[in-house]
Amino acid sequence: MNTKPSTFSQRLAAARKMAGLSLQELSDKIDNYVTRQALQRYENDVMSPGYDVLKRLADALGVQIDYFYIEQNIVFEGIDYRKRSSQLTKTEAASIEEKIKDKLFRIFSLELELNIQNPAQYFDYTKEIGTEDDAEEAAQILREEWNLGYDPIPDVVKMLEDKGFYLVDIEAPQSFDGLKTISNGKKIIALRKADSGSDIVRRRFTALHELAHHSLQFAPSLTEKEYEKLCHTFACAVLYPKLKAETELSKNRFHFYGNELILIKRRWGISFSAVFSRAYRLGIITSAVYKRLNIGYRKRGFHINEPGEYCADELPNRFEMLVYHALASKAISITEAANYMNMPVDKFKEELKALM
Repeated sequence: MNTKPSTFSQRLAAARKMAGLSLQELSDKIDNYVTRQALQRYENDVMSPGYDVLKRLADALGVQIDYFYIEQNIVFEGIDYRKRSSQLTKTEAASIEEKIKDKLFRIFSLELELNIQNPAQYFDYTKEIGTEDDAEEAAQILREEWNLGYDPIPDVVKMLEDKGFYLVDIEAPQSFDGLKTISNGKKIIALRKADSGSDIVRRRFTALHELAHHSLQFAPSLTEKEYEKLCHTFACAVLYPKLKAETELSKNRFHFYGNELILIKRRWGISFSAVFSRAYRLGIITSAVYKRLNIGYRKRGFHINEPGEYCADELPNRFEMLVYHALASKAISITEAANYMNMPVDKFKEELKALM
């Protein structure tokens, strides 16, 4: 007897979770055209809907009808969220994970369609990390192995994509910054999609923090708080290498000027608070000065809206490039490309015209 749920029942449940809706909320969203109990029967594979119900469900969930009948087999091998993501509800976490699975499925499907391999040049650091000096050393070796020299990294997200990591950008609550996971042997980093006007330096830092989780081996005696701090140290050291920080910041400081911090931020793509942390870590400022700077930082509201801007989009573009590659090589049709992009065909065609 075959007890495996149908593709439709699994995909309906996935789309509902991706939208962050309960069964009752989904029923309400389609004006109770079908009841919560009927929706539960669909998800339990007890009965199937007709086309009119399918259309209403697809519109309410923001997917194409085809979505419900395409089998997806994305499985995660462990998930590590950034620490503040512990504030997420179970519903929010389920939504995030389904969004990531959906995006990865699209990417993997296109790679298969195009017979494209994504060669990886991962950074696998085998020395055990137990101290900040260890994390600092790991950051230096990363820069050496990836031939980054001592220059600023123009775009962290695209650098990681170039190294074979799969970067996924998703809509998510403010309490989510990022996570790392593995699927089909591929290393995944997911980030919250940047809001309009949001400070891009946080995304750079988060991406490198997740890289640390992927790449470093931590001493088993460390607490979660301790290894999170070491991931922070690693991310700061990759963004602002020790040699440059020591040269530019100099020794025995008692304060930073606002314009000076903005110049550092624009050049290195690192936040004021990360500069303070870096200066304290390298012995450039004392613990008393570090504490005073952080108090002033929060008092001025810089933890909410920090001055200065780093000019980079820090957006993953591999997926969109694959869609256009497949379209240009006639591996997929315009309709299929629109479905991959989860856009109405007419809108996708208009965007194509605008680019021609």
